[in-house]
Amino acid sequence: MRWITKFIGVLGLFSAMASASCPVWSSEQAQQEMAALKEKLGEWDQAYYQQGVSIVTDATYDGLLRQFNNWQRCFSPAEEPQQPGLFTQGKALHPVAHTGVKKLPDRAAVATWVKGKTDLWVQPKVDGVAVTLVYNQGQLVQLLSRGDGEKGQDWTTKAKMIPDIPKTLTGPLANSVLHGEIFWKRDNHVQKTMGSINARGKAAGAMMRKGDNALLNELGIFIWAWPDGPIQMNQKMNVLAQAGFPLTKTWSKSVNSIDEISKQRESWFTTPLPFVTDGVVVREGGEPAGKLWAPGQAGWVVAWKYPPLQQIAEVKSVQFTVGRTGKVSVVLNLHPLQIDDKQVKRVNIGSVRKWQALDIAAGDQVMVSLAGQGIPRFDEVVWRINPRNKPQPPSEKKTTTLSCLYFESWCSEQFIARLTWLSSPEILNINGVSVRSWQQLQQNLNLEHIFSWLAVTQEDLSKMSDTSVARIAHLWQQFLQARQQPFRQWLLAFGLPLPRTVLSIMPDSQWSHLVARDELSWQKLPGVGSIRAKKLVEFVNNPQIAALAAFLTQQGIRGFIDQ
Repeated sequence: MRWITKFIGVLGLFSAMASASCPVWSSEQAQQEMAALKEKLGEWDQAYYQQGVSIVTDATYDGLLRQFNNWQRCFSPAEEPQQPGLFTQGKALHPVAHTGVKKLPDRAAVATWVKGKTDLWVQPKVDGVAVTLVYNQGQLVQLLSRGDGEKGQDWTTKAKMIPDIPKTLTGPLANSVLHGEIFWKRDNHVQKTMGSINARGKAAGAMMRKGDNALLNELGIFIWAWPDGPIQMNQKMNVLAQAGFPLTKTWSKSVNSIDEISKQRESWFTTPLPFVTDGVVVREGGEPAGKLWAPGQAGWVVAWKYPPLQQIAEVKSVQFTVGRTGKVSVVLNLHPLQIDDKQVKRVNIGSVRKWQALDIAAGDQVMVSLAGQGIPRFDEVVWRINPRNKPQPPSEKKTTTLSCLYFESWCSEQFIARLTWLSSPEILNINGVSVRSWQQLQQNLNLEHIFSWLAVTQEDLSKMSDTSVARIAHLWQQFLQARQQPFRQWLLAFGLPLPRTVLSIMPDSQWSHLVARDELSWQKLPGVGSIRAKKLVEFVNNPQIAALAAFLTQQGIRGFIDQ
């Protein structure tokens, strides 16, 4: 259940909070924000713990709880960290307390814990609901939720409707206490790509709702502790397997080193499993007597969690960027966070209209994940603060597909975007010239238009400050090579509004041929209708485009010199 992710991980929580920044709020605003978030957390707790309903994902809940505790550290440091509410409502006493598992943050911490220990085992950390099963004289007499580790809710009635839980046992297990995880059974679940899919909430909801027992048939049980059972781990697993708890034996691996643990962890993270997991558990085979177990006091077992696929980030600021066609995009600058092996500092959310619809301001909390190739992706807004201080977006009226071909101070961003576009590998392939490079060139050489660099001399480049001789030579060589690009590549550099597939079969090899075309002539090309034909005629006859074409003629660029 939710509370255990905090109950044992307090040290990790404080570590995360220590690196978090404090909002610049008045005392009054801080109290208002904290009260609003605390109230919402309470609503979610009530729905989850009393009704078995997950209104938000575990990632959202956990992230906002961490955020609340960070605010509390900033503005009310004397108060105890907030814990999920209502989890202590259970009244049934556990025969053996649930200890919980301390979460270690990384490989180094696990390696330190492992050092000097023997008889180590690694198991998947199944993402479900922790329970106690009590068997007396061969009969299942109780199934209790973990609750606060000492007391939990009595779910015995529901347990007897779950086919995977044996109702009678013989032999050593006839009088036993078992700790395990009730989980939502899945087929071929790959944790790295599929994530947690709210599996914990599914299992909890099935156990806590009154009626609606259909999901109980989809639940399984993974036993991860047999207090006061056989001393040898192998013997425990064999007895459990024979009694109807086969998963413990199937998914417990003997390990001797951090390398073996790490390898197994990666394997379970990337291969299909019959359940959702959120990490691995590493334990010693030997355990203390059950009477010594207490919440938060398990020195013989630790967890090493997987990196979450989603994380909550605080928005530092909202930034607007203008692309080469004049389209304004919105970028959220974030307080840095780590997702998998990537540090994320910013995420693009699209158009101004979308940003306005999402209503995002600095200080808001947003959910972020990684899309294909590790690109940061905005998922949703999870918390908004007050007041809503949002910047004014730039006007898109001035910026068009034909604007900023010539430099003007008001459109410097679009001008640089145009230069960056034309220097990309698929256009003129000016290697090693980045956004920053063009900004430096513009600042030092005052480029008049998007092709002015063709007239730049090696001596001009040598006057650039903070630029090495080797770098100047490289720029000069790249500019010379760009002159040899085919005519069609220069049309792309212009931004000619014609699809590349059509451009590749267009017979014209001279700029003069394009100028001579009328709308009907353009419409003879495949996929060019009347609207596009009109745009093409307007484009090639635009005075600025004509002036740029004349400049390329002066520079001797292929296709612009009459032949």
